[in-house]
Amino acid sequence: MFQKLLIANRGEIARRIGAVARGMGVKTVAVHSDADVGLPFVKEADEAVRIGPAPAKDSYLSIPAILEAAKKTGAQAVHPGYGFLSENGDFAQACADAGLVFVGPPPEAMARMKDKSQARKLVAAAGVPVVPGSDGVLPDVQSALEAAERIGYPVLCKAASGGGGIGMAAASNPAELEKVYRQCTDRAKAAFGREGVYLERYFPAPRHIEVQILGDTHGHLIHGLERECSIQRRHQKVVEEAPSVLFANGRNAALADTLFTAAVTAAKTFGYANAGTVEFLYSDGQVYFIEMNARLQVEHPVTELTTGLDLIGWQLRIAAGEKLTVKQEDVKRKGAALEFRIYAEDPVKYFPSPGPLKVFQPPTGEGVRLDSGYAEGDVVTPNYDPMIAKLIITGATRDEAIARAVKALESFRIEGIKTNIPLHLRILKAPAFSAGELDTHFLDHHAKP
Repeated sequence: MFQKLLIANRGEIARRIGAVARGMGVKTVAVHSDADVGLPFVKEADEAVRIGPAPAKDSYLSIPAILEAAKKTGAQAVHPGYGFLSENGDFAQACADAGLVFVGPPPEAMARMKDKSQARKLVAAAGVPVVPGSDGVLPDVQSALEAAERIGYPVLCKAASGGGGIGMAAASNPAELEKVYRQCTDRAKAAFGREGVYLERYFPAPRHIEVQILGDTHGHLIHGLERECSIQRRHQKVVEEAPSVLFANGRNAALADTLFTAAVTAAKTFGYANAGTVEFLYSDGQVYFIEMNARLQVEHPVTELTTGLDLIGWQLRIAAGEKLTVKQEDVKRKGAALEFRIYAEDPVKYFPSPGPLKVFQPPTGEGVRLDSGYAEGDVVTPNYDPMIAKLIITGATRDEAIARAVKALESFRIEGIKTNIPLHLRILKAPAFSAGELDTHFLDHHAKP
Protein backbone atom coordinates (compact mmCIF):
# COMPACT_ATOMS: atom_id res chain seq x y z
CA MET A 1 0.00 0.00 0.00
CA PHE A 2 1.23 3.46 -0.85
CA GLN A 3 1.90 5.90 1.99
CA LYS A 4 0.45 9.11 0.56
CA LEU A 5 -2.64 9.69 -1.62
CA LEU A 6 -3.56 12.87 -3.49
CA ILE A 7 -7.31 13.31 -3.92
CA ALA A 8 -8.02 15.13 -7.19
CA ASN A 9 -11.54 16.23 -6.29
CA ARG A 10 -13.53 18.30 -3.84
CA GLY A 11 -16.55 18.30 -1.53
CA GLU A 12 -18.18 15.24 -0.06
CA ILE A 13 -16.39 12.66 -2.20
CA ALA A 14 -12.95 14.11 -1.44
CA ARG A 15 -13.87 14.04 2.24
CA ARG A 16 -15.10 10.46 2.05
CA ILE A 17 -12.03 9.19 0.18
CA GLY A 18 -9.80 10.98 2.66
CA ALA A 19 -11.52 9.40 5.65
CA VAL A 20 -11.21 5.88 4.20
CA ALA A 21 -7.56 6.40 3.27
CA ARG A 22 -6.58 7.76 6.66
CA GLY A 23 -8.40 4.84 8.29
CA MET A 24 -6.08 2.57 6.32
CA GLY A 25 -2.99 4.44 7.49
CA VAL A 26 -2.52 6.38 4.24
CA LYS A 27 -1.72 10.10 4.49
CA THR A 28 -3.87 12.38 2.32
CA VAL A 29 -3.27 15.45 0.18
CA ALA A 30 -6.21 17.70 -0.67
CA VAL A 31 -6.06 19.98 -3.68
CA HIS A 32 -8.34 23.00 -3.72
CA SER A 33 -9.34 26.09 -5.63
CA ASP A 34 -9.52 29.53 -4.06
CA ALA A 35 -13.28 29.05 -3.60
CA ASP A 36 -12.85 25.92 -1.46
CA VAL A 37 -9.99 26.83 0.85
CA GLY A 38 -12.10 26.71 4.02
CA LEU A 39 -14.17 23.58 3.34
CA PRO A 40 -14.02 20.44 5.52
CA PHE A 41 -12.26 18.26 2.93
CA VAL A 42 -9.33 20.70 2.96
CA LYS A 43 -9.19 21.08 6.73
CA GLU A 44 -9.29 17.33 7.38
CA ALA A 45 -6.50 16.36 4.97
CA ASP A 46 -2.95 15.82 6.19
CA GLU A 47 -1.75 18.35 3.60
CA ALA A 48 -3.49 20.78 1.28
CA VAL A 49 -2.29 22.45 -1.92
CA ARG A 50 -3.87 25.35 -3.80
CA ILE A 51 -4.16 24.48 -7.49
CA GLY A 52 -5.83 27.58 -8.92
CA PRO A 53 -8.73 30.04 -8.97
CA ALA A 54 -12.40 29.09 -8.66
CA PRO A 55 -13.22 28.08 -12.27
CA ALA A 56 -12.85 24.31 -12.61
CA LYS A 57 -10.92 24.63 -15.87
CA ASP A 58 -8.21 26.51 -13.97
CA SER A 59 -8.12 24.20 -10.95
CA TYR A 60 -9.82 20.79 -10.72
CA LEU A 61 -9.52 20.22 -14.47
CA SER A 62 -5.89 21.38 -14.68
CA ILE A 63 -3.78 18.25 -15.15
CA PRO A 64 -0.45 20.14 -14.85
CA ALA A 65 -1.52 21.77 -11.57
CA ILE A 66 -2.60 18.45 -10.05
CA LEU A 67 0.56 16.63 -11.14
CA GLU A 68 2.68 19.46 -9.75
CA ALA A 69 0.85 19.18 -6.42
CA ALA A 70 1.56 15.44 -6.34
CA LYS A 71 5.23 16.05 -7.08
CA LYS A 72 5.48 18.81 -4.49
CA THR A 73 3.96 16.69 -1.70
CA GLY A 74 5.54 13.35 -2.61
CA ALA A 75 2.19 11.67 -3.18
CA GLN A 76 2.47 8.21 -4.71
CA ALA A 77 -1.12 7.75 -5.89
CA VAL A 78 -4.03 9.85 -7.15
CA HIS A 79 -7.72 9.18 -6.58
CA PRO A 80 -9.90 11.16 -9.03
CA GLY A 81 -13.25 10.67 -7.27
CA TYR A 82 -16.08 11.22 -9.75
CA GLY A 83 -16.71 14.03 -12.18
CA PHE A 84 -13.87 16.37 -13.19
CA LEU A 85 -10.96 14.20 -14.47
CA SER A 86 -12.23 10.84 -13.21
CA GLU A 87 -12.97 9.41 -16.69
CA ASN A 88 -10.21 11.26 -18.53
CA GLY A 89 -7.88 8.68 -20.02
CA ASP A 90 -5.27 11.35 -20.75
CA PHE A 91 -5.15 12.17 -17.04
CA ALA A 92 -4.80 8.50 -16.11
CA GLN A 93 -1.95 8.17 -18.61
CA ALA A 94 -0.32 11.39 -17.39
CA CYS A 95 -0.37 10.01 -13.85
CA ALA A 96 1.30 6.80 -15.03
CA ASP A 97 3.89 8.76 -17.01
CA ALA A 98 4.67 10.77 -13.87
CA GLY A 99 5.21 7.58 -11.87
CA LEU A 100 1.92 7.92 -9.97
CA VAL A 101 -0.64 5.19 -9.31
CA PHE A 102 -4.03 6.16 -10.77
CA VAL A 103 -6.81 4.80 -8.56
CA GLY A 104 -9.08 3.63 -11.33
CA PRO A 105 -9.11 1.46 -14.45
CA PRO A 106 -6.17 1.14 -16.83
CA PRO A 107 -5.93 3.94 -19.44
CA GLU A 108 -6.46 1.34 -22.21
CA ALA A 109 -9.80 0.30 -20.69
CA MET A 110 -10.83 3.94 -20.39
CA ALA A 111 -9.98 4.48 -24.04
CA ARG A 112 -12.25 1.59 -25.06
CA MET A 113 -15.15 3.12 -23.11
CA LYS A 114 -14.52 6.77 -23.98
CA ASP A 115 -16.52 6.77 -27.21
CA LYS A 116 -19.87 5.44 -26.03
CA SER A 117 -20.97 4.63 -29.58
CA GLN A 118 -17.92 2.41 -30.10
CA ALA A 119 -18.32 0.89 -26.63
CA ARG A 120 -21.78 -0.28 -27.68
CA LYS A 121 -20.31 -2.11 -30.67
CA LEU A 122 -17.65 -3.82 -28.54
CA VAL A 123 -20.07 -5.21 -25.97
CA ALA A 124 -22.67 -6.15 -28.58
CA ALA A 125 -20.04 -8.27 -30.31
CA ALA A 126 -19.51 -10.02 -26.95
CA GLY A 127 -23.20 -10.89 -26.71
CA VAL A 128 -24.35 -8.11 -24.38
CA PRO A 129 -27.86 -6.79 -25.23
CA VAL A 130 -27.66 -3.14 -26.28
CA VAL A 131 -30.28 -0.49 -27.00
CA PRO A 132 -30.95 -0.51 -30.76
CA GLY A 133 -29.10 2.43 -32.28
CA SER A 134 -26.78 3.82 -34.93
CA ASP A 135 -23.52 2.15 -35.95
CA GLY A 136 -21.15 4.70 -34.48
CA VAL A 137 -20.91 8.49 -34.62
CA LEU A 138 -23.10 10.29 -37.16
CA PRO A 139 -21.10 12.91 -39.10
CA ASP A 140 -24.03 15.02 -40.31
CA VAL A 141 -27.78 15.57 -40.10
CA GLN A 142 -28.49 13.45 -43.17
CA SER A 143 -26.77 10.39 -41.70
CA ALA A 144 -28.75 10.92 -38.50
CA LEU A 145 -32.02 11.06 -40.43
CA GLU A 146 -31.17 7.85 -42.30
CA ALA A 147 -30.22 6.08 -39.06
CA ALA A 148 -33.46 7.20 -37.40
CA GLU A 149 -35.48 5.67 -40.22
CA ARG A 150 -33.77 2.32 -39.58
CA ILE A 151 -34.14 2.53 -35.78
CA GLY A 152 -37.67 3.93 -35.74
CA TYR A 153 -38.92 7.08 -33.97
CA PRO A 154 -38.75 8.29 -31.28
CA VAL A 155 -34.95 8.37 -31.01
CA LEU A 156 -32.50 9.74 -28.47
CA CYS A 157 -29.56 11.79 -29.71
CA LYS A 158 -26.54 11.38 -27.40
CA ALA A 159 -23.02 12.81 -27.19
CA ALA A 160 -20.50 10.03 -27.87
CA SER A 161 -18.18 11.43 -25.20
CA GLY A 162 -21.02 12.48 -22.92
CA GLY A 163 -22.15 11.93 -19.38
CA GLY A 164 -24.48 13.42 -16.77
CA GLY A 165 -27.26 13.92 -19.31
CA ILE A 166 -25.25 16.57 -21.19
CA GLY A 167 -25.65 16.57 -24.96
CA MET A 168 -28.76 14.39 -24.91
CA ALA A 169 -32.22 15.05 -26.38
CA ALA A 170 -35.14 13.09 -27.83
CA ALA A 171 -36.79 13.53 -31.23
CA SER A 172 -40.15 12.19 -32.40
CA ASN A 173 -39.89 13.06 -36.09
CA PRO A 174 -37.36 14.20 -38.73
CA ALA A 175 -37.94 17.92 -38.10
CA GLU A 176 -37.26 17.52 -34.39
CA LEU A 177 -34.21 15.38 -35.10
CA GLU A 178 -32.64 18.06 -37.30
CA LYS A 179 -33.03 20.52 -34.43
CA VAL A 180 -31.77 18.28 -31.61
CA TYR A 181 -28.87 16.98 -33.72
CA ARG A 182 -27.48 20.51 -33.93
CA GLN A 183 -28.21 21.19 -30.25
CA CYS A 184 -26.49 18.01 -29.12
CA THR A 185 -23.41 18.49 -31.30
CA ASP A 186 -23.02 22.07 -30.02
CA ARG A 187 -23.40 21.00 -26.39
CA ALA A 188 -21.08 18.04 -26.83
CA LYS A 189 -18.36 20.24 -28.30
CA ALA A 190 -18.72 22.81 -25.51
CA ALA A 191 -18.77 20.24 -22.69
CA PHE A 192 -16.44 17.52 -23.96
CA GLY A 193 -14.39 19.14 -26.72
CA ARG A 194 -15.83 16.76 -29.32
CA GLU A 195 -19.09 17.15 -31.21
CA GLY A 196 -19.69 13.50 -32.17
CA VAL A 197 -23.19 12.17 -31.49
CA TYR A 198 -25.05 8.91 -32.09
CA LEU A 199 -28.65 7.70 -31.89
CA GLU A 200 -30.46 5.16 -29.73
CA ARG A 201 -34.06 4.06 -29.68
CA TYR A 202 -35.96 6.18 -27.19
CA PHE A 203 -37.98 4.23 -24.65
CA PRO A 204 -40.92 6.31 -23.36
CA ALA A 205 -40.87 5.03 -19.76
CA PRO A 206 -37.81 2.87 -18.97
CA ARG A 207 -36.25 2.09 -15.62
CA HIS A 208 -32.57 2.88 -15.09
CA ILE A 209 -30.74 -0.05 -13.50
CA GLU A 210 -26.99 -0.25 -12.91
CA VAL A 211 -24.62 -2.94 -11.71
CA GLN A 212 -21.58 -2.32 -9.51
CA ILE A 213 -18.37 -3.94 -10.79
CA LEU A 214 -15.17 -4.60 -8.85
CA GLY A 215 -12.09 -6.23 -10.35
CA ASP A 216 -8.40 -6.54 -9.56
CA THR A 217 -5.36 -6.51 -11.83
CA HIS A 218 -4.96 -10.28 -11.49
CA GLY A 219 -8.02 -11.23 -13.53
CA HIS A 220 -10.58 -11.60 -10.72
CA LEU A 221 -13.78 -9.61 -11.40
CA ILE A 222 -17.13 -9.68 -9.61
CA HIS A 223 -20.38 -7.70 -9.56
CA GLY A 224 -21.78 -6.05 -6.46
CA LEU A 225 -25.45 -6.48 -7.38
CA GLU A 226 -27.72 -3.77 -8.75
CA ARG A 227 -28.97 -0.30 -7.90
CA GLU A 228 -31.97 1.54 -9.29
CA CYS A 229 -31.56 5.16 -10.37
CA SER A 230 -34.80 5.74 -12.26
CA ILE A 231 -35.87 8.96 -10.52
CA GLN A 232 -34.11 11.71 -12.47
CA ARG A 233 -34.46 15.32 -13.43
CA ARG A 234 -32.95 16.49 -16.71
CA HIS A 235 -31.33 13.06 -17.17
CA GLN A 236 -29.53 13.44 -13.81
CA LYS A 237 -30.19 11.13 -10.88
CA VAL A 238 -32.03 12.42 -7.81
CA VAL A 239 -32.83 9.34 -5.71
CA GLU A 240 -31.05 5.97 -5.86
CA GLU A 241 -31.78 2.72 -4.09
CA ALA A 242 -30.61 -0.83 -3.56
CA PRO A 243 -31.99 -3.31 -4.26
CA SER A 244 -34.18 -2.41 -7.22
CA VAL A 245 -37.81 -3.29 -6.56
CA LEU A 246 -37.64 -5.28 -9.81
CA PHE A 247 -35.26 -7.79 -8.25
CA ALA A 248 -35.91 -7.56 -4.50
CA ASN A 249 -36.73 -10.77 -2.64
CA GLY A 250 -35.83 -13.00 -5.57
CA ARG A 251 -38.15 -11.39 -8.11
CA ASN A 252 -37.34 -11.81 -11.80
CA ALA A 253 -34.44 -14.12 -10.98
CA ALA A 254 -33.80 -15.13 -14.60
CA LEU A 255 -33.66 -11.50 -15.71
CA ALA A 256 -31.33 -10.69 -12.80
CA ASP A 257 -28.96 -13.42 -13.99
CA THR A 258 -29.06 -11.94 -17.49
CA LEU A 259 -28.33 -8.49 -16.07
CA PHE A 260 -25.36 -9.58 -13.95
CA THR A 261 -23.89 -11.77 -16.68
CA ALA A 262 -24.14 -8.90 -19.16
CA ALA A 263 -22.47 -6.49 -16.72
CA VAL A 264 -19.52 -8.79 -16.02
CA THR A 265 -19.15 -9.62 -19.73
CA ALA A 266 -19.07 -5.92 -20.61
CA ALA A 267 -16.44 -5.17 -17.96
CA LYS A 268 -14.25 -8.05 -19.15
CA THR A 269 -14.65 -6.91 -22.76
CA PHE A 270 -13.23 -3.52 -21.83
CA GLY A 271 -10.37 -5.09 -19.85
CA TYR A 272 -11.67 -3.43 -16.71
CA ALA A 273 -10.06 -3.31 -13.27
CA ASN A 274 -10.94 -1.37 -10.09
CA ALA A 275 -14.49 -0.12 -9.32
CA GLY A 276 -16.90 0.76 -12.12
CA THR A 277 -20.55 0.68 -13.04
CA VAL A 278 -22.37 -0.84 -15.99
CA GLU A 279 -25.61 0.99 -16.77
CA PHE A 280 -28.75 -0.51 -18.31
CA LEU A 281 -32.25 0.46 -19.29
CA TYR A 282 -35.15 -1.86 -18.46
CA SER A 283 -38.23 -1.84 -20.67
CA ASP A 284 -40.89 -4.42 -21.52
CA GLY A 285 -39.23 -7.21 -19.58
CA GLN A 286 -35.75 -6.76 -21.09
CA VAL A 287 -32.51 -5.06 -20.09
CA TYR A 288 -30.29 -3.13 -22.49
CA PHE A 289 -26.70 -1.95 -22.00
CA ILE A 290 -26.27 1.82 -22.41
CA GLU A 291 -22.77 2.58 -21.09
CA MET A 292 -20.08 1.79 -18.56
CA ASN A 293 -18.76 4.42 -16.16
CA ALA A 294 -15.06 4.10 -15.44
CA ARG A 295 -15.21 5.47 -11.93
CA LEU A 296 -16.84 5.41 -8.54
CA GLN A 297 -20.50 6.47 -8.67
CA VAL A 298 -22.17 9.13 -6.56
CA GLU A 299 -24.60 6.45 -5.38
CA HIS A 300 -22.00 3.87 -4.30
CA PRO A 301 -23.02 4.10 -0.59
CA VAL A 302 -26.29 2.23 -1.17
CA THR A 303 -24.23 -0.71 -2.43
CA GLU A 304 -21.77 -0.45 0.44
CA LEU A 305 -24.52 -0.42 3.05
CA THR A 306 -26.48 -3.35 1.63
CA THR A 307 -23.58 -5.64 0.69
CA GLY A 308 -20.89 -4.73 3.23
CA LEU A 309 -18.39 -4.01 0.43
CA ASP A 310 -16.01 -1.15 1.21
CA LEU A 311 -15.74 0.10 -2.36
CA ILE A 312 -13.27 2.91 -1.74
CA GLY A 313 -11.13 0.68 0.44
CA TRP A 314 -11.04 -1.93 -2.31
CA GLN A 315 -10.25 0.73 -4.89
CA LEU A 316 -7.13 1.63 -2.95
CA ARG A 317 -6.09 -1.99 -2.35
CA ILE A 318 -6.58 -2.93 -6.00
CA ALA A 319 -4.63 0.12 -7.16
CA ALA A 320 -1.82 -0.94 -4.86
CA GLY A 321 -1.72 -4.32 -6.61
CA GLU A 322 -3.51 -6.41 -4.01
CA LYS A 323 -5.78 -9.29 -5.00
CA LEU A 324 -9.53 -8.96 -4.59
CA THR A 325 -10.33 -11.60 -2.00
CA VAL A 326 -14.11 -11.27 -2.21
CA LYS A 327 -15.66 -14.12 -4.19
CA GLN A 328 -18.90 -13.72 -6.12
CA GLU A 329 -20.74 -16.08 -3.79
CA ASP A 330 -19.73 -13.87 -0.85
CA VAL A 331 -21.73 -10.91 -2.21
CA LYS A 332 -25.12 -11.02 -0.55
CA ARG A 333 -27.74 -8.36 0.04
CA LYS A 334 -28.87 -7.35 3.51
CA GLY A 335 -31.69 -4.85 3.96
CA ALA A 336 -32.49 -1.86 1.76
CA ALA A 337 -30.93 1.57 1.27
CA LEU A 338 -32.05 4.85 -0.25
CA GLU A 339 -29.82 7.78 -1.21
CA PHE A 340 -30.98 11.37 -1.58
CA ARG A 341 -28.81 13.97 -3.27
CA ILE A 342 -29.26 17.16 -1.27
CA TYR A 343 -28.82 20.04 -3.71
CA ALA A 344 -28.64 23.79 -3.23
CA GLU A 345 -31.42 24.40 -5.70
CA ASP A 346 -35.04 25.44 -6.03
CA PRO A 347 -37.15 22.31 -5.34
CA VAL A 348 -39.65 23.17 -8.10
CA LYS A 349 -37.71 24.77 -10.96
CA TYR A 350 -34.35 23.12 -10.14
CA PHE A 351 -32.40 26.38 -10.49
CA PRO A 352 -29.16 26.49 -8.41
CA SER A 353 -29.42 28.38 -5.13
CA PRO A 354 -25.88 29.24 -3.98
CA GLY A 355 -25.23 31.09 -0.75
CA PRO A 356 -24.18 30.72 2.91
CA LEU A 357 -25.29 27.78 5.05
CA LYS A 358 -26.51 29.90 7.94
CA VAL A 359 -27.95 26.77 9.57
CA PHE A 360 -26.84 23.24 8.71
CA GLN A 361 -28.18 20.64 11.13
CA PRO A 362 -28.34 17.16 9.57
CA PRO A 363 -30.53 14.40 10.98
CA THR A 364 -29.19 11.60 13.15
CA GLY A 365 -30.55 8.27 14.30
CA GLU A 366 -30.62 4.60 13.41
CA GLY A 367 -30.06 3.88 9.74
CA VAL A 368 -28.92 7.44 8.93
CA ARG A 369 -25.62 8.21 7.14
CA LEU A 370 -24.60 11.62 5.83
CA ASP A 371 -21.78 12.23 3.35
CA SER A 372 -21.44 16.02 3.39
CA GLY A 373 -19.12 18.43 1.64
CA TYR A 374 -20.04 21.39 3.84
CA ALA A 375 -20.52 22.46 7.45
CA GLU A 376 -22.58 25.21 9.04
CA GLY A 377 -21.23 28.61 8.07
CA ASP A 378 -19.69 27.44 4.78
CA VAL A 379 -20.70 29.05 1.50
CA VAL A 380 -22.05 27.06 -1.44
CA THR A 381 -20.58 28.84 -4.46
CA PRO A 382 -22.00 28.87 -8.01
CA ASN A 383 -18.74 27.50 -9.42
CA TYR A 384 -19.48 23.78 -9.10
CA ASP A 385 -22.23 21.18 -8.96
CA PRO A 386 -24.79 22.35 -6.34
CA MET A 387 -24.77 19.10 -4.34
CA ILE A 388 -24.31 19.85 -0.64
CA ALA A 389 -24.51 16.34 0.74
CA LYS A 390 -25.84 12.83 0.28
CA LEU A 391 -28.29 11.46 2.81
CA ILE A 392 -28.28 7.66 2.85
CA ILE A 393 -30.93 5.76 4.79
CA THR A 394 -31.02 2.04 5.53
CA GLY A 395 -33.67 -0.29 6.86
CA ALA A 396 -34.35 -3.99 7.21
CA THR A 397 -36.96 -3.52 4.47
CA ARG A 398 -37.68 -0.88 1.83
CA ASP A 399 -40.75 0.25 3.77
CA GLU A 400 -38.67 0.76 6.91
CA ALA A 401 -36.05 2.71 4.92
CA ILE A 402 -38.81 4.93 3.47
CA ALA A 403 -40.28 5.65 6.92
CA ARG A 404 -36.84 6.50 8.31
CA ALA A 405 -36.11 8.69 5.29
CA VAL A 406 -39.27 10.75 5.76
CA LYS A 407 -38.40 11.34 9.41
CA ALA A 408 -34.78 12.23 8.57
CA LEU A 409 -35.65 14.65 5.77
CA GLU A 410 -38.33 16.36 7.86
CA SER A 411 -35.78 16.98 10.62
CA PHE A 412 -32.96 18.13 8.28
CA ARG A 413 -32.52 21.89 8.92
CA ILE A 414 -30.79 24.02 6.29
CA GLU A 415 -31.23 27.81 6.25
CA GLY A 416 -29.73 30.52 4.07
CA ILE A 417 -30.34 28.80 0.74
CA LYS A 418 -33.07 26.84 -0.99
CA THR A 419 -32.68 23.06 -1.13
CA ASN A 420 -34.44 20.16 -2.85
CA ILE A 421 -35.46 18.54 0.45
CA PRO A 422 -39.16 19.36 -0.24
CA LEU A 423 -38.82 17.53 -3.57
CA HIS A 424 -37.47 14.42 -1.83
CA LEU A 425 -40.38 14.46 0.62
CA ARG A 426 -42.87 14.75 -2.23
CA ILE A 427 -41.22 11.75 -3.92
CA LEU A 428 -41.33 9.64 -0.75
CA LYS A 429 -44.98 10.46 -0.11
CA ALA A 430 -46.09 9.70 -3.66
CA PRO A 431 -48.09 6.43 -3.74
CA ALA A 432 -46.25 5.35 -6.90
CA PHE A 433 -42.92 5.50 -5.07
CA SER A 434 -44.11 3.33 -2.20
CA ALA A 435 -45.47 0.88 -4.76
CA GLY A 436 -42.13 0.77 -6.56
CA GLU A 437 -43.69 2.02 -9.80
CA LEU A 438 -40.64 3.89 -11.03
CA ASP A 439 -39.36 5.09 -14.40
CA THR A 440 -37.13 7.87 -15.68
CA HIS A 441 -40.15 10.18 -16.16
CA PHE A 442 -41.40 9.72 -12.60
CA LEU A 443 -41.11 13.44 -11.81
CA ASP A 444 -43.21 14.35 -14.86
CA HIS A 445 -46.18 12.49 -13.40
CA HIS A 446 -45.67 12.31 -9.63
CA ALA A 447 -44.35 14.35 -6.70
CA LYS A 448 -45.83 17.59 -7.99
CA PRO A 449 -45.61 20.64 -5.67
